[in-house]
Amino acid sequence: MASFPIEAVRGKFPALSLTDKGRRRIYLDNPAGTQVPQAVADAVSRCLLTTNANLGGFFETTIAAQQVADDAHAAMADFLGAASAEEIIIGANMTTLTYHMSRTLGRTMKTGDEIIVTRMDHEGNVSPWLQLAEDLGLVVRFLPFDEQSWQIEEAALQALVSQKTRLVALNYASNLTGSINRVKALTAVARQAGALVYVDAVQFAPHGLIDVQALGCDFLVCSAYKFFGPHLGILWGRRDMIDALKPYKCRCSSNGLPERFELGTPQIELMAGLTAAVDYFADLGAAAGEGGSRRQRIAKAFELSIAHENGLVRQLIEGLSEIEGLSIRGITDPARVGHRVPTVSFTVEGIAPETIVRQMNADNIFLWSGHNYAWEIVHQLGIPAEQGVVRIGIAHYNTAAEIEEALESVHRVVAMLRQERS
Repeated sequence: MASFPIEAVRGKFPALSLTDKGRRRIYLDNPAGTQVPQAVADAVSRCLLTTNANLGGFFETTIAAQQVADDAHAAMADFLGAASAEEIIIGANMTTLTYHMSRTLGRTMKTGDEIIVTRMDHEGNVSPWLQLAEDLGLVVRFLPFDEQSWQIEEAALQALVSQKTRLVALNYASNLTGSINRVKALTAVARQAGALVYVDAVQFAPHGLIDVQALGCDFLVCSAYKFFGPHLGILWGRRDMIDALKPYKCRCSSNGLPERFELGTPQIELMAGLTAAVDYFADLGAAAGEGGSRRQRIAKAFELSIAHENGLVRQLIEGLSEIEGLSIRGITDPARVGHRVPTVSFTVEGIAPETIVRQMNADNIFLWSGHNYAWEIVHQLGIPAEQGVVRIGIAHYNTAAEIEEALESVHRVVAMLRQERS
């Protein structure tokens, strides 16, 4: 397999060369949002300057704007492996789309029906369902994750589903532990019970190839700004399912797909950036020698980036594991690195996560502390929600040298804070 072209990749991201008073930046805040290639910014700017019009007219800019929107849906169909661009719904963000779809699906449910949410999900795939249950009198069942495997186990789901289960909300990968769930197997359990499956793939999408048809789920949602694109959310829905649903919408707006799920005027300029983000992956695959379809080129890009990211996350975990009193909250076995994305969260005995992060931010190493909306995870693990964890999130534009600097910073900061406390 070809080596990952890290220098060529980094050259496409202007933010990676920015400095603050001559000091380099290290971006390890990627689970909250990645930097973007120049091509994405150019596409947004070009759209605003040359095709800036609403949709539905007969003049040049509105026709061009429609093409931008069509291209974005087609690009995401390729990115997710959808059967049709009509299955792609683009909106403000994952949480907004999930609230919208939860209310739409609520029209098919009745008092006493059951829904399952996990204790591993981002709150954006929990609260919409909890509040729907409160509105309709549904029964909520919580599915915990296994604290040995750090994954949702099929047997645990099997024990929870019943003939009354109408929907199971799952996540593909955790934004705190980094664990990847076996979504295809979990979906099979849910579907066998007759339940719909709604998958949050926000944290997985930057790090692995998604194939919605192979997964067998009914809905899958992700966020472009987590995979080098603009601030948009994307929801895929199985065609026969979304075709049968009646969404909340204006009376006079289109009943076509996917338009009837896309409320109001779309962010057309951001759709231009979305296509550019997908094409960034395709171009990366093409540069590695893949000459097939856009989907095949995207798959090649992930093949390369996964190998690169796995090396970095092994380096990070090994270095963190040397610190006494530091607990990594997630998979640490090097042999299981393929079961996680390169997001690593930890706590240090006796030291507040925010204190560590503030010091590292002062070193111009960008990362987060807190619960990061993984509300159920911190509660299951007994971590104080007001403190949370230190979270280091790798993207494929990061380097081994950056990870080494981050590790040196963690070691130094922890030693300093312990000395101050003693």
